[in-house]
Amino acid sequence: MRLSIVLLALFGFVLLLGCGSDDASEADRMAEEHEGDTPTATEAARAPDSPVTTETVTYTETADGTPVSGYLAAPANPDSVLEARGQDPSASQLPGVVVIHEWWGLNDNIRTATRRLAGQGYRALAVDLYQGKTASTSDSAQALMQQAMGRKEQLATNLRDAHEYLRSEAGAPRVAVMGWCFGGGRTFGAVAAAPERYDAAVAYYGNPESVTTDVLRQTTTPLLAHFGREDQAVSIETARTFESRFEETGADGAIHYYDAGHAFANPSGESYEPEAAEQAWTRTTDFLAQHLYP
Repeated sequence: MRLSIVLLALFGFVLLLGCGSDDASEADRMAEEHEGDTPTATEAARAPDSPVTTETVTYTETADGTPVSGYLAAPANPDSVLEARGQDPSASQLPGVVVIHEWWGLNDNIRTATRRLAGQGYRALAVDLYQGKTASTSDSAQALMQQAMGRKEQLATNLRDAHEYLRSEAGAPRVAVMGWCFGGGRTFGAVAAAPERYDAAVAYYGNPESVTTDVLRQTTTPLLAHFGREDQAVSIETARTFESRFEETGADGAIHYYDAGHAFANPSGESYEPEAAEQAWTRTTDFLAQHLYP
């Protein structure tokens, strides 16, 4: 019995080392914010503004060669979308958005958001950073997030390949990256890893610490960040520190604050704030249109 306890303790220590103490602390804070939440899609999740098509596509593979699938949504009538945007359908392609899920994984809420993005005129690819797994409780979400953070090189490859899929396979001339919660942090991380890769980035209540002053000076990616003033997972102090770096470097983009907590845009969570969510969505779609349909 004592040996089992020791082995469990050692396993936990190794897991902590794998994801890093800062990553573990971030996961702990998110667990507190999401306590009592369940990722069940609700009627508050809006349908896309125009018809879309969806399919499951393989866009990358794991380190051992296992294929990884994502959820791709696109306008059902791309020519009409391009014409409405002032583009020539015979000479243009739809821009793309890499969509990064919350700490729950690639679930129905994220699929709904991906379809909604597609309805705005984009080929939206929701990636899977949890290797096919999703969470239904805060405890399981925390475990999945920590496991994913222990595979940082693989996460970077996953997002790079998603970008490449949209550019090469889907023909997108411009590609943005966007995420919520865990995905918001990975959005910042994607910009930090490749400062010139994306044409726009949108992060909802993600940890911005990876986007240092040096990254902000190097990046050509316009950034839009949404933070909740009452967020305990990504504190207002963390957000304000990032804002100071942002302003100091003259980075392109905008930072917005809302009288809300963490995950205020998730319609299945206890912290959902419809007014703040809709305001953030309008700012997001305007921002994407500005940079993906110049």
